[in-house]
Amino acid sequence: MPVPPTRRRPAALLLAAAAAAAALHGAAAAPAAADEPGWTAEPVAGGAPAAPPKAGARPYFYLAGTSGTVLEDRLALDNTSDRERTITLRGADVYNMADGAFAVRPAEPAGESAPAGTATGAGGWISFGAGTTVKVPAHTRAVVPFTVTVPPDSPPGDHPAAVVATEAGHEVGVRVHLRVGGPTLAALTVEDVSVRGKGAAARVAYTLVNRGNVALAPELSIRADGAFGKVAGRGAHPVAVEVLPGQRVELTEPWPGAPVFDRVALTLTVTAPGGARATGGASEWLLPWGIAGRTGVGLLGLGGTAGAALFLVRKRRTRGGGGPPPRGSALPDQSAAPEHELTGASR
Repeated sequence: MPVPPTRRRPAALLLAAAAAAAALHGAAAAPAAADEPGWTAEPVAGGAPAAPPKAGARPYFYLAGTSGTVLEDRLALDNTSDRERTITLRGADVYNMADGAFAVRPAEPAGESAPAGTATGAGGWISFGAGTTVKVPAHTRAVVPFTVTVPPDSPPGDHPAAVVATEAGHEVGVRVHLRVGGPTLAALTVEDVSVRGKGAAARVAYTLVNRGNVALAPELSIRADGAFGKVAGRGAHPVAVEVLPGQRVELTEPWPGAPVFDRVALTLTVTAPGGARATGGASEWLLPWGIAGRTGVGLLGLGGTAGAALFLVRKRRTRGGGGPPPRGSALPDQSAAPEHELTGASR
């Protein structure tokens, strides 16, 4: 899908995860645009035969084939400005950031082991041949063909990539949704469940890990069982991210039905197309800040009192248990009646 460029982080071209999920399900998306008006990059309408049947513009490239095949498609560069544009093209790998947003691997500087812009994943399978640098005259559209060469030993499943166009520091990316034929596995896990905040402002934090080989657009439901009665959870609803194979994302969900005071057992259930299903949970005390603070201070005070009492008892034993009383002492002999101290100390 189109990738909006960024001045602040040129090394990581970001894609909106929610928009990517919408594009995966066939929703329309606007063409990518540079920070300043002047040119755009998008798939040529109609595209390759493997593209889903859909009239009009395509929000991303969709290519599918078996390992060892060469796939083809075309990128359209529209120069709407009054001057010529010199645009550089490359393939790039795509991954999930921690919050689920898509990001594009930056172009690496040229070195001894690899040329500039080399990608290690599916981005490295993309080639523009002699069209790596394109001069687009004013008010002109240039159509640039490219190929995706799938290596013979490529594993089946989804291989995320993007086509990145760069001009004068401005980058525009278009997602390449590439699937290699063969057995697919939709699998994920839910981990690190916890609750942040309280009451209507509470949020459930959790981590999703894609354990399969296809991209997943999950749905989530939250069940809550309280110690003091029924607690409202959340019904099944889409999660506004698409989790790529092998990636993990850290998310939070609003939980307006969270109780103010209760011990709650949370169960999160996540499903995704292809039969993926996973559950994760946690059990936590939800306490108002005032009660929690007073309880903490009370426990601290109780611990301090117990510690002081134990110290005094030990000090008393050290002074009195080392030998017989001094001559002339009026203290009676207490050896026959030892004290019963409630200290918990071993006797």
